[in-house]
Formats: sequence, C-alpha cells, structure tokens
Amino acid sequence: MRSTGSTFEDIALAHAMREGLSLITRNFNSRFGELDLVMRDREVVVFLEVRYRKSQSFGGALDSVGAAKRQRLSKAASLFLQANPTLAHHPCRFDVMAISGSAESPDINWQRNAFDTA
Repeated sequence: MRSTGSTFEDIALAHAMREGLSLITRNFNSRFGELDLVMRDREVVVFLEVRYRKSQSFGGALDSVGAAKRQRLSKAASLFLQANPTLAHHPCRFDVMAISGSAESPDINWQRNAFDTA
C-alpha cells in the first residue's frame, strides 16, 4: 500500500506537469530533510514542497511551512544545487502546493514563490 504522502506527491506532480513544469527529481534526501519535488519551470529550478491536510481544523497546509521548515528547505536546496552544479546557475524559487480533500477530489492551492530564502 502506498503512503498518503506519496499519493499526494503524485497528485502534485501531475498537476505541476499539466501546468508545464518538468520533473528533475523527487524525494531528494539530505541531512536537512527531504525536498519533495524538484522541477523546472523553463529556466527556473523549482523546489516544490507538497503539504496535505485532510481538514483545515488545525491550520491549513500552507500554515505548516513555518520559519524552521523554510530554513531546512533552503539548506536542502543548497545541497541539491551543490550536487547538481549544472543547475546551480539557474534562478530558483520555492513553491508550496497545499492539498486538502481526498485523493479522488483534491483541492489544490499552489503558492508559487511562496517564500524567500533571505
């Protein structure tokens, strides 16, 4: 049985690809944590964090990407770029795709350029 996280990453990947992005890699692991999806939007390298919440009762999926999580994502992205120097000269952005509802009927809220690393 596939995990819930994988199911919603698949949904996010399919949605991003329909919007014209192409996959570079998924589930890049580093000592700072995992990058869910690394994609390309023309010349831009996109680090796409996928967040799923069944309900909004305890805050939405976007709210769950706090300062500490943003810092870990930024550090993981730096390691990814060090490991992939051909991509290091491209502009980068961090997106968050918040998904709620069910896998059969997902509600997708895609925040492009959701935060800066500065």
